[in-house]
Amino acid sequence: MGFDNYKVVLYRNQPDGWVAEIPSIPGCYALMATAEEALAELAEVFRLLEQEHRESGKTLPRDTTEIVHA
Repeated sequence: MGFDNYKVVLYRNQPDGWVAEIPSIPGCYALMATAEEALAELAEVFRLLEQEHRESGKTLPRDTTEIVHA
């Protein structure tokens, strides 16, 4: 599964900055000054975690995130 197969949550981190995360993958988050930077960094974090899992013979967890109120 690739980055586009996961739901991403993006929210403002008070007082400054943005957090982007994939809740289904532990440790897959990024904190940056802008929303765009957070999303770009999250894509890189995902890539690194995917590579770690692949090299260890594991698969990434399935996306179980449900958005109930947005």
